[in-house]
Amino acid sequence: MKKIKYIASALACVALVGCYDMNTEPLGSTITADQKEATINANPERIEASVNAMTSMFYGFGKNFDESYHNDLSHAAMMLITDTRGTDLVSEDIGYNWFSMALTYEDINYTYYFTQMYWTNYYKQLNSVNAVTAMIDPETEDENLQFYLAQAYAIRAFDYFALAQMYQHTYVGNEEKPCVPIITEANMDAAGSEGCPRSTVAETYAQIMSDLDGAIALLEKTSVKRADKRYVSLEVAYALRARVNMVMNNWEDAREDAQMALNLTDATPYTREEVSKPTMSEITDNSWMWGVVVAETDRPVTSGICNWPSHMGSLNYGYASVGAWRKISANLYGAIPATDVRKGWFLNEEAYSPNLNDEQAAYVASAGCPPYTQMKFGTYKDEVYTSTNANDIPLMRVEEVILMLAEAQAMAGDAAAGAATLQNFVTTYRDAEYTCRAETPEDVQNAVWMQRRIELWGEGFSYFDLMRLNKGVDRRGAGFEEAFTFNIPTGDAALIYRIPLREIEGNPALTEESNNPEAKMPQPVTE
Repeated sequence: MKKIKYIASALACVALVGCYDMNTEPLGSTITADQKEATINANPERIEASVNAMTSMFYGFGKNFDESYHNDLSHAAMMLITDTRGTDLVSEDIGYNWFSMALTYEDINYTYYFTQMYWTNYYKQLNSVNAVTAMIDPETEDENLQFYLAQAYAIRAFDYFALAQMYQHTYVGNEEKPCVPIITEANMDAAGSEGCPRSTVAETYAQIMSDLDGAIALLEKTSVKRADKRYVSLEVAYALRARVNMVMNNWEDAREDAQMALNLTDATPYTREEVSKPTMSEITDNSWMWGVVVAETDRPVTSGICNWPSHMGSLNYGYASVGAWRKISANLYGAIPATDVRKGWFLNEEAYSPNLNDEQAAYVASAGCPPYTQMKFGTYKDEVYTSTNANDIPLMRVEEVILMLAEAQAMAGDAAAGAATLQNFVTTYRDAEYTCRAETPEDVQNAVWMQRRIELWGEGFSYFDLMRLNKGVDRRGAGFEEAFTFNIPTGDAALIYRIPLREIEGNPALTEESNNPEAKMPQPVTE
C-alpha cells in the first residue's frame, strides 16, 4: 500500500489533455467522419453506447494515468482532492494517504500530478461528451436523441464548472480573468490542430449556463425517462443550474431553480432514524437524486484498495483502515449540538459514536480509530471490514437542494423565508431542538453554510463553498498536523491550480505568461 509522490518528469509516457487526448492526437481526431455523419436512425447503438461510456467515466481506476496511481479514481478522486485541501476534512501526511499533496499544498506545483490528474479527468470526459454532441442535431425531434443530447450538455456543464472553480478564483469579481479552454463540437477540430486559448471566467460560465439551459429545454421536451439515477433527470438539471447560479450570485434564479428541482423530484431527505447509523452507500436511497452506480465487478472494486471507500471509509478494508483516517475538524465537531443525530457521524473525543452497533464499535476499538474519525459512510451490504468496496457515490442529494433553496431565498431578499426553510429541514430531519436565529440575509447564509459543512461533509462541496463565500482556508483549531495548519486568505494564488506544465508545453495557444501566477507554499501558523 505504500505510495510515492510523483512529479511530471516521471510521467513522460503521459500525454497532454485539454486540447489533446491521452495519445497526443487532436481532440477531434477521436471522432471519425462516419461518426460525425451518424444519425440515430442509422446507428442508434453507437450513440447510446457513447452516452453510457460518458456517464461511466465518473468512476474508474487508472484511466487518467495508469494503475500505479492508487488515487486515480476519476471524479471520486476529485472529491477527495478538494475536500482535503479545505478545513473540515482532516487527515495526516503518511504513506497510506494518497491525497497528502492536497493536504500539504504541494499540489500547487504545476509539474506535480494532482493538477494534471484534475485537468485530465474532466477533459477526457469532455472529449467523450463532444463526441456525442457532434453526432446529434440540436434541433432533432427524436425523443431518444433529445434525451442523449441533454445528458451530454448537462455533463459538459458539470465538467466545466468543476474546472472553472479549480483553475480560477470564484466568479464574482473575477469575471474577466482567464479561466480554462472551452472546447465543444464547434471548435474541436481547430483546437486539435491549432490549440485553444483560455476563455475568461465570464465566457466559461456563459458556456456552462448555455449547456444547462439546453439540457433543461431538451428534458422538458422528451418523454424519455432515465433508467436509473446515474443519468441526469430534469430535476437534477435544474439543481445543477441552481449550483451555478449560487456561485454567480444570481440569487433569484438560484431560488427558482432550486424550488423547481424540489417541485419535480420525489426524493425525500434521510430521516433521523435512517442516518442514526453509517449509511449513504446506496444510490437507491430516496435521498439521492444523482450518483455513480458501482458494481462488484468494476475495476476499482476488484482492485481491493483503489476505490473511493478505501480512501474515505472507516469501517471497511482499505487505506483509511490502516491509518489514513478521514476525520472531521475538531472545531466543526464541537459546533454540532449533542441533540443533532449527525454528531454520531463522527467519533467523539473518546473515540465513541452512539450510531454504531456492537460489531461496528468493536471493530473501531480494535482498529484504533482516532477521535473525530468519520462514521457517516457505511459499508457495502453493511459488512464490517469488507474488502468488496462497491459503495455507490453521491453526486447530488435532495438535502443539498433544500439548503440551496434556503440560502437563495435569503440572499434574494427574503431572509425570513430562508430561515424558515432551514429551520424546517433541520428540526424535521436532523435535530428536533434546533433553532435558526439568523435574521439578516448574510446571517442566514452563514447558518446554511454551517449546515452544509455538516450535512455534505465528505461529498466534495466544502472547498468550493470556501471559495464562493470568500472564506479562505483557516485550519486553526481543526486538528491538522502543526506543519499543515494554514491560514490562507481568500484570493491567494495557492487556492487555485495552475494549468499543468505539460498542457502549456503542448497547447500552441497557451504560454507560461497565460498561466495562473506561481504560488508560494503556505506557511504554518500557530493555533
